[in-house]
Amino acid sequence: MNLFTRAASLRRPASPTASQLPHESRAFPSTGPSDPGMAMLTGEWMIDAAHSRIGFSVRHALVTTVRGAFTEYQSRLYFDGRDPARSRAEIVLSTSSVDTGVQQRDAHLMGRDFLDAAAYPRMRFVSTAVRPVGNDVYRMAGELTIKNVTRPVDLELTYIGHVLDPFGYERVGFDGTTTINRSAWGLTYDQRLAEGGAMVSEKVRLQFDLAVIRSIPGG
Repeated sequence: MNLFTRAASLRRPASPTASQLPHESRAFPSTGPSDPGMAMLTGEWMIDAAHSRIGFSVRHALVTTVRGAFTEYQSRLYFDGRDPARSRAEIVLSTSSVDTGVQQRDAHLMGRDFLDAAAYPRMRFVSTAVRPVGNDVYRMAGELTIKNVTRPVDLELTYIGHVLDPFGYERVGFDGTTTINRSAWGLTYDQRLAEGGAMVSEKVRLQFDLAVIRSIPGG
């Protein structure tokens, strides 16, 4: 899925898998967009699913937290090191790929009470603006679509580092998070406890633990 204009020609790495990432460099120093280390990262990137997690957590029955993730998605990311405000991102997730480690609970989440995966097979995040807000911290505004409802969200991204892995892949790491009110997107399941609280909290924390690799033109 070619969502954005591809970057300039780059050499093709030899293998798509690597677990050891040596000689980290700080490529997004706090000196501003003119720093040559940032400019060096300008181009198109994509999420390495084998080393990333797009997850969520939600309070359950007032006293516990349920955690899960979406295991199938497509992505296209563009970072502009000279002008970070021109950076952009799009992630499309399969709603039927939700995984909390409990099959019965996953089936409930995919059903009509929540994601209704049969009717709405995709969720989508598209960025609308990016700005630096601190040392290695960026705020990415965007639009999140769930069940054909699109609403704005702000994602806070923390830059982790930049490496060249043993197979020749350039990698960048980010941690991101935002909290949404699920009912605003039509996820209105509202079973109540005897004590009067909600079985499932309205607030859902979305978590993005991302290892991204530079895309290869024509690949």
